[in-house]
Formats: sequence, C-alpha cells, structure tokens
Amino acid sequence: MALLLLLFLLSGCYSTRAGDPFAYFDWEVSYLTARPLGVAQKIIAINGQFPGPPLNVTTNWNVVVNVRNALDEPLLLTFHGLQQRRTPWQDGVLGTNCPIPPGWNWTYTFQAKDQVGSFFYSPSASPLHRAAGGYGGIVVNNRAVIPIPFPFPDGGDLTLFIGDWYARSHRDLRRSLDAGAPLGAPDGVLINGLGPYRHNDSVVPPGIVYERINVDPGRTYRLRVHNVGASASLNFRIQGHSLLLVETEGSYTSQQNYTNMDIHVGQSYSFLVTMDQNASIDYYVVASARFVDASTVDKLTGVAILHYSNSQGPASGPLPDAPDDQYDTAFSINQARSIRWNVTASGARPNPQGSFHYGDITVTDVYLLQSRPPELIDGQLRSTINGISYIAPSTPLVLAQLFNVPGVYKMDFPNHPMNRLPKVDTSIINGTYKGFMEIIFQNNATTVQSYHLDGYAFFVVGMDYGLWTENSRGTYNKWDGVARSTIQVFPGAWTAVLVFLDNAGIWNLRVENLDNWYLGQELYISVVNPEEDHSANTGLPLPDNTIFCGALSSLQREQSHRFQYSGASRAREMASAAAVLTVWLAVIWLQW
Repeated sequence: MALLLLLFLLSGCYSTRAGDPFAYFDWEVSYLTARPLGVAQKIIAINGQFPGPPLNVTTNWNVVVNVRNALDEPLLLTFHGLQQRRTPWQDGVLGTNCPIPPGWNWTYTFQAKDQVGSFFYSPSASPLHRAAGGYGGIVVNNRAVIPIPFPFPDGGDLTLFIGDWYARSHRDLRRSLDAGAPLGAPDGVLINGLGPYRHNDSVVPPGIVYERINVDPGRTYRLRVHNVGASASLNFRIQGHSLLLVETEGSYTSQQNYTNMDIHVGQSYSFLVTMDQNASIDYYVVASARFVDASTVDKLTGVAILHYSNSQGPASGPLPDAPDDQYDTAFSINQARSIRWNVTASGARPNPQGSFHYGDITVTDVYLLQSRPPELIDGQLRSTINGISYIAPSTPLVLAQLFNVPGVYKMDFPNHPMNRLPKVDTSIINGTYKGFMEIIFQNNATTVQSYHLDGYAFFVVGMDYGLWTENSRGTYNKWDGVARSTIQVFPGAWTAVLVFLDNAGIWNLRVENLDNWYLGQELYISVVNPEEDHSANTGLPLPDNTIFCGALSSLQREQSHRFQYSGASRAREMASAAAVLTVWLAVIWLQW
C-alpha cells in the first residue's frame, strides 16, 4: 500500500512540477530612512533592502511572489521584460491590476515562459514610486540543456543598478508635476542605491557611503546593468576595462567590445568584464548623465569602486572619459545601431534566435506614435501620444473587458498624429491577434525618451534623425535587429520597431521617463484571440485572489489579504507537506 501511495504522489501534479519547478519569494514593501546623497529621506525598500532582493529563476519556472504592502499608499510591482504569457493580470500596472491597498498583500503567480536574460522589477501603481526605490534585479537563467553562447564567467554574476536620483520625496515630485512645474535637474546618480565615491573633494561632500564591487584578479564576471532612474540617459564605463556586450533584455547580442555604453532609462544590458588590469590598485566605475547642461554634469556622475581582492591602493587619476559629444547625440545613435542580434545563438529554446525571420513577415498594422513636449490640457500639464494623454480608469482595462463593463475605455486610438487639440482620454489600440505591427516612435520633444512594451519583445529595425516617412523603410535592418522591450528615441528623431502580437491580453506601452509617464504618456494595446470564447480571450483564467476595484468593487470578497498568503502561497505549504510525506513514505518503503 505504501508503494502504491508513493507511486501516486510521484505522478500527476508532481510530474508537471518536475518539469516546471516553483520558486517562492516573500516580500514586504515598506519605507526606510536612508541617506544616499547625504540627506535623510524616505525610500521604498523590500524586506528592508534597497535595492530589493534578487529574483533568480530559470526558464519556464513558475514564480510565486507574495507582496505585503506596508506603505501608506496603494502599491503594484511590475516585472520589466517578463512577458507574462497569457497572464496579463500578473503584469502589475493600472490597466491590468487593482492596486494592493495599504496593509494588504497580494501574490503574483506567473511563469518565466521561454525567456532568458537580465530584467528588473519596480513599483508601478504610481510612476514616481520608482523615484523612491523599490526596484530589484531579475535573472532568468538558461536551462542546462541549452548552452549560453559564451564561456561561463568564472567570477559569477554581478548586478548594478544605476539611475539619476532626487533628494526630494516622491510625494514632493508628484506635487511639483501636479502644480504644472517641471521636476528640474536630479540631485545625483546612484549606483546600487549608494552615492558617489569622493573622487573630487569639491564635488562630493564627505560622509557619502559608496558601492565597492569586490572581484578577484584574472576572473571574468557577468555584469548585469540596469538604468532604473527617473529620466536621465547614463553613460556606463569602468576605468581601464573593456565591456564585452553579450545580452540585452532577454536577447543574446553579437559580441562586441565597448569602452563605454549609453544606457537609457529603463534599459538593461549584460557585459562580460575580465579583471585583467594591475591588481594592486582599485578602479573607478562610473555612470554619468548624458545630454544635460555642462553645469550639472559633475553633480550627475555616480562613482563606485572596483576593488581587486589583493589591491593595495585606492583608485587614482581622472575619471575615465565620457563620450565627447555631451550635447550631440550622433555618438549615441551610432552606438545604438551597432547593437545586433546574435542570430546563431540559442535563447530559451534550442533553435537559433535568428530562425524567426522577422524581416520576411508581412506587416498588418502600422502605428506612427508622436510625442511632443508637455502641454496644458484643460489647465493641467499633460504629456501625450498622438495628442492623447492617457488617464487610468478606476476599473482596470483587463477586468472591464472580462466582465463587459461599459464605458471604461474606447478602442479608437489613432494610428497617426491627428490635426486636432490634445485631449485626456482612455483610448487604446485594437491589435490583431498574431498580426505583425510596425510601430514608429517620433520624438518631437526636446529630450531622449525611452519606450517600454509589456507582454512582448520587439525588433528594433531602424532609427534616424528627422521625420519618419514611408521611404524610411528602405533603411530598416530586416535581418539582425535586436529583440528587446525598451528602446530609446532621440529628440528630433524616430525609432521603428516590429512586434508579433501572439500574446493575448491588454498590454501597456509607456514612456519610461517618470515625469512624462506620470503626465499621461502611455497607452494600451488590446490583443484578443478570436478562437477563444470571450471568458478566456485574454489568456488563462482569472486568478482566485484577484483584487476588485472601481465598477467591480462589489465583487471583492471580505478582506482576506491582510498580511496573509493568498491562494498561490498556500499551494506552497501543501506542496511542502506533500514533499515531506513523499520522503517519509519512501523511507518506510525502503525499510519494508
């Protein structure tokens, strides 16, 4: 009998979990007082850590993240670059989820389906939450059966978060924008949540705690670098060391050495760095703001220390040089064009990345999305795409679609700029399931902007100065344009991407510059699978722990989320108990 029970437990659901393991994370999001730039301020921490704890999983693992909201504001977390295949309600933005109220918890449950690479998570119920922290790294490792396309780094992984930072609170920043005032220049640049090393006594005040990165001479490390700042493009470099680019946002790239890399807000890169310099001294690690006024460059320079294990002296000499075109974007746009897809490497699947011949697919929909500088709409400062400034409804779009709630949104977003006055609206794009969409971002504003698309990776096929025209397609890269989820658009220029809409759901397309995002520079794309019935047209069934709000508030069960695991976490407890029982029965059977 014991043997029969053992065989039963080892079959069924356990055979599934053996192929797709579960990884569990328990996070409390709370305020923490810190002094990253020497001034005490409230930041957002996770489990008391800033940056937050890593989320390290492997392709196809099931991820369960229980989030307890100990803030005094509603909270959501979004997982930048993870595509949430067929589960848009795990995406963690206001169009897909009701925010987690203060004192409540909610459990995200999703699969890292067919993905590998470097990503990050951050708070998203209010765009300006990220200006207070709350971010952390995501690593999705290859399965053992699929090799990475470069020698395994014997020094291991290192994650670096770089970003411009304000000494003011996110509430103060919000009040400024609500009053129609720009945020102004940031107060500094952080590396892993810490201020700059005092490389210059006249620039950096005493007492600033800085990041020290410990390495061993002769070893190679994989550096995963994320720009998690508010808006600034940053140039990243390491004194005396080359950066071998190998991956960006889930795509392996053609391997090229760079002395520095412009990393725009919301973007992620992986570099291999070999510790091949004089090991008796330390070296500067620098992230400095690009395309800003010369008077603020020194202030907007983050500096960490690369410390060899047998170093006997501090870093010395001037900081490594940034590109010499502080105001001219030519260097940066040419560098961006040099980043290519590694078409022969296997990604999450055994077949080469380049086996998807995106250049041969017929485009079904074209959207030219134009941005302008922020402008007044009905007396309020707003940012727009094609003259529409998005306003989030009280009922998330995904829930409104599932429950047929009328009047929440309009499926009429224009596919080109309209010759009319700007307006505030909840207008979304009606995407074609398994259609191939061409999106052209036309930046008529005065600053570099980054756009991020949830649910997908898109192919970056072109970027250039001036106005995009149909003749611009003659310059497209139709073979090895890199697939990623966040792309920069330079001022007075355009960037074109192609995306295959095979992931049913409603997906957020937003600018990553936090001030413009807060002011309405975002939209959503609805992708409905017509072969599924309406109750399932956005993918898998709605989870049991869904939080309801807006027009569907009456569906909310008695508040059962307060600092308790929701349904997905109870599955862990049951699985753990079953695992213990399995082992116990196995021992008995072997003894018998």
